[in-house]
Amino acid sequence: MDGDDKPIDRGSSRKLHSNSSTVAGTDFLETNKADRAMWLLKCPQVVTRALSNSPDDPSRPVAKVIVSVDPLQSNDDDDSSSTEFTMELADTDSGKALRAYSLNMSTDFIPMSVFSESAQGKFTVEGKILNKFDMKPHDQNLDSYGKLCRERTHKSMTKSRQIQVIDHVTGGHMRPMPGMDVLSFGAAEKKKVVSKGSENKRLRKERGELEKIIFRLFERQPYWTSKQLIQETDQPEQYMKEILKDLCVYNNKGVHQGTYELKPEYKETCEETKPR
Repeated sequence: MDGDDKPIDRGSSRKLHSNSSTVAGTDFLETNKADRAMWLLKCPQVVTRALSNSPDDPSRPVAKVIVSVDPLQSNDDDDSSSTEFTMELADTDSGKALRAYSLNMSTDFIPMSVFSESAQGKFTVEGKILNKFDMKPHDQNLDSYGKLCRERTHKSMTKSRQIQVIDHVTGGHMRPMPGMDVLSFGAAEKKKVVSKGSENKRLRKERGELEKIIFRLFERQPYWTSKQLIQETDQPEQYMKEILKDLCVYNNKGVHQGTYELKPEYKETCEETKPR
């Protein structure tokens, strides 16, 4: 640490914690540049790609900002209407990015600061945001911008996948892997058995025969759920509910909530016919 490095206190800045090993487990934040004014620029993707493809030589500029001031308008420092900002990109290899952009300045935003972290894990405040800019194509680039939009639309409409017919194929490379044919056959047989069983369960019995079966079930126990009765009788659910609506009472509450029991008149009939 330099001699000017100070631990972060509540009054000036905020303490940070990281996994890096420091004295007494405390990290320090370099704040010498905290008051440096900086601009925040919101760039379109095409500009971001152009800037990222710029040469690594730091001496070569990637863009320049032209500030135009109208001397006939107000000279008030707080009045930004008399000032126009234009950014021109340097020559890029891609050639697809527009050269000139208008910058719309805004000072109405939440206070922000810029932070950086070195390879050694040292945190630094690079400055605070003074102005925020939004970019839009300059009027002199309207024709180029229209061309760029048309190319972008055409590219989005182009299908990336195509269907092609393969000729002169013997099918050798399309053979299933060992065990795949057995698995497929087993799955088909299993599906066939299940569907066949469900078809048998949906064969309706005569109403009189089904009522006798239901009465015998209620002789075994007084309370049954709908699912239990359907499993015992192998009848369709809707057909079973129609019969139960005529013969039984559904318990909505109490100890036997969610179950059916015979209506009182049928209970007496079952008691009379029950063998002693």
